[in-house]
Amino acid sequence: MKAYIGLGSNLGDREQNLHKAIELTGEKAGRVIAVSSFYYSEPQGFVSENYFVNAALELETSLSAHDLLRVLQEIELLLGRTSKSVNGNYSDRIIDLDILTYENVIMNTQELTLPHPHINERDFVLKPLRELKGI
Repeated sequence: MKAYIGLGSNLGDREQNLHKAIELTGEKAGRVIAVSSFYYSEPQGFVSENYFVNAALELETSLSAHDLLRVLQEIELLLGRTSKSVNGNYSDRIIDLDILTYENVIMNTQELTLPHPHINERDFVLKPLRELKGI
């Protein structure tokens, strides 16, 4: 199955955080086929002086969408993320990994919505995703 993953970091060595997340995703979730350029963006949905570094990766995986989500959450914990956004209340984060799309799957469960519900609202997601898809 092919999945596109969004990555973001606005704490610590942001570029290194993304590189480590990419490496761990390849080790634990499947084969990383391609990685976009890194993009720099202001925080959206909350106030912070810390700008984000964002990217996207294309992944070939044998994991189900829910298992992929669990692995990505595991990677976030390994890299030091201590809390998730709740009810749209965002905050600074060392790493954020989101499944943007998973094959052509459309789902809306309590745990996971596919495609990611905010793709079209976020330029920092669209730019790297378009780069990977050649759009």
